[in-house]
Amino acid sequence: MLAETDLAPRRLIQPLFVTEASAPEPIPSLPGLVRTPLAHLGAKCAELASLGIHGVALFPKVDPSRKSNDGVEALNPNALALRAIQAAKAGSPGTVVFADIALDPYTTHGHDGLLTSNGLDVHNDRTVEVLAKMAVLTARAGADFVAPSDMMDGRVAAIRRALDAAGHAGTGILAYSAKYASAYYGPFRDAVGSARKAGEAPISKATYQMNPANRREAIREALLDAAEGADILMVKPGGPYLDILRDLRGATDLPLAAYQVSGEYAMIAAAAAQGWLDLRAARDESLIALRRAGADLILSYFAEAYARDAVRN
Repeated sequence: MLAETDLAPRRLIQPLFVTEASAPEPIPSLPGLVRTPLAHLGAKCAELASLGIHGVALFPKVDPSRKSNDGVEALNPNALALRAIQAAKAGSPGTVVFADIALDPYTTHGHDGLLTSNGLDVHNDRTVEVLAKMAVLTARAGADFVAPSDMMDGRVAAIRRALDAAGHAGTGILAYSAKYASAYYGPFRDAVGSARKAGEAPISKATYQMNPANRREAIREALLDAAEGADILMVKPGGPYLDILRDLRGATDLPLAAYQVSGEYAMIAAAAAQGWLDLRAARDESLIALRRAGADLILSYFAEAYARDAVRN
């Protein structure tokens, strides 16, 4: 009765990896999770809605043959990501669909944008032009929110202008506003197929994602996104950056999201598999901490399991 923080399933968004395969594909680094076949996606969204989860974030696993240095598949009007949005809406019209806007699923190099001529960095402005076009395509496919996860400067304003000009003023923007260059993204990259192969150098995104040592910069970045027209601001990863979430809650009245990323899920799942943690207790504590710090919405790979337990209770 005196609990200060609640965690209802309606606060959760389930990330879903989508594949064109005919059967679900287990993800070894995310035990218990699978890539969902496109043909099953609508039913999956309806199932989540029945549990009280009304938001999904969709991430396509793009066929390697469709990847290129410039990620041009991102602008294919028949791309898997766009068909996934349509399938989700067809199977569960009331589900709020968040569409990822970034180039890493489509590029052979795995970066979130187009590379400079020397290949050592991303070209911010050229990337933003592509992201704006990508956002219009996803809105046209039926996405409720576009979610730029790239961390390019100025992309929120460019996307807002492009959406409005194309007649999609009602499409919202969930901005990855404080996205850190984190070591916790590894299982996600496995899931979407952007991880480095054995023997290849790891990808460093430190030139455009945030330095984990910086706190004040996160607030500047987030408030810039707010000024450019973002509807929801997000901190990613969630658990290691609770202080950032708390600071941001005090700096804005906009809705805040936190992304409990793949590495956070994997650590809890792996420790529980060894008998070192109680899976359910650790899961629930990690989620309530994000709510307590100020998150209105939480993207979490635990969302479905949490909601199922909530329904049973």
